[in-house]
Amino acid sequence: MSLAEAFLPHYTYDDYVQWEGKWEIIDGIPYAMAPSPSIEHQDISQKIAVELHNDLKECASCKALLPVDWQITEDTVVQPDNLVVCGEIKSNIKLLQTPSIVFEVLSPSTKDKDRTKKYALYEDAKVPYYIIVDPLTKSAQVYAFEAGKYDLKRELTDEHFVFRFETCKMDFDFSMIF
Repeated sequence: MSLAEAFLPHYTYDDYVQWEGKWEIIDGIPYAMAPSPSIEHQDISQKIAVELHNDLKECASCKALLPVDWQITEDTVVQPDNLVVCGEIKSNIKLLQTPSIVFEVLSPSTKDKDRTKKYALYEDAKVPYYIIVDPLTKSAQVYAFEAGKYDLKRELTDEHFVFRFETCKMDFDFSMIF
């Protein structure tokens, strides 16, 4: 924690649910999710959602989700751009379990947070796959959680990547999102 962060107020999920607008909190520090994502960002995220939905049709235990509150701890709540959750989802209001895949589509206002804070957060939460999608380079970096840390598996533009879960696998076509 930086010296500046040490003097910031510390917020929890109970505070978060009372705020207007779109926010995330990481280790009790609020992050505004404004402005709204660009049209290109939303287009890519929508294409990811369609590809996930189509790829998971045969997997009854996994579900593709759009941004939803994922409460990791009492003072950390994030909203990944796209995610896959395997197993029973116990709440209809917020996600409490670790997703199997998280996609973050970079924006100028969030790219540093996605590459540093969220990378470390998802690694600490042991998210099996973290995909950072860069609209500028039209590429995606696929990280897999192995041996207690993330390992960059591949950087993809128009290739397929097979994600393996406990109950199923998914052949994701990255050419469909750019």
